[in-house]
Amino acid sequence: MRVPNLSAPHDTAAVMHAKKQLVNADKFVQIQNVGITFNTGRGQFEALRNVSLDIASGEIVSIIGHSGCGKSTLLNLLAGLSMPTTGGLICDGREIAEPGPDRAVVFQSHSLLPWLTCYENVHLAVERVFGKFESKAELRARAIHALQQVGLSHAMDKRPSEISGGMKQRVGIARALSVQPKVLLMDEPFGALDSLTRAALQDVVLKLHHDLGMTVVLITHDVDEAVLLSDRVVMMTNGPAATIGKILPVAIPRPRDRLDLADNAEYNHCRAEVLRFLHAGHD
Repeated sequence: MRVPNLSAPHDTAAVMHAKKQLVNADKFVQIQNVGITFNTGRGQFEALRNVSLDIASGEIVSIIGHSGCGKSTLLNLLAGLSMPTTGGLICDGREIAEPGPDRAVVFQSHSLLPWLTCYENVHLAVERVFGKFESKAELRARAIHALQQVGLSHAMDKRPSEISGGMKQRVGIARALSVQPKVLLMDEPFGALDSLTRAALQDVVLKLHHDLGMTVVLITHDVDEAVLLSDRVVMMTNGPAATIGKILPVAIPRPRDRLDLADNAEYNHCRAEVLRFLHAGHD
């Protein structure tokens, strides 16, 4: 197969398309000079100011900072749950103006419906997105496949009250994956779990990223989690009017194994850089 010469002086339509694809891959998600101000009982509160970030297709980016720095606010903007006061956000060439199946969210609270089984909770999301276009058998296959991806084939018929907190969060991840989003948005998804369960679910995310190559934006307070999972760590300044203070590339090859990273120089360097930033107290 002949590869187009992207440096040719006279661009053909094919070359122009190839260039556009390369640009879109590097700027799959774009946050452009975003700010948001809320009206409160005490007047206006500026939560974010001049936040700009490009996220490549297939990249895992974590956003870390002190409580109240606007991390979750930024994720809500990416999800289309809030609208910016200034600036704009783009996903795969389209402006983010509302929630959509191209962006799925996993919150710290799994928000499962307690009267439905694990399978039914996932199937509900699948039916909402694909119900008008696919047969019942296809919808069922999607839901089952999503549960298989997070290792819950054995618990499909159990209700949330019958499974552990870690398993509930797996169902939440399966529900998000079932609609085949272009971007997975995760808002401190493991924050309420014990350390062993958290580690197991971090490994699930690493495997899913390896298998699916999906784009992930992760909100976290956990420095080790940020460095383990991410291609870049975005560090936020303190609020109000929080913005991006520093972006740290994590140059650790994938796939990653947490045991191998214990003595990894790059891992320990990145971890130290994030800790230094957070402890410096950037306003």
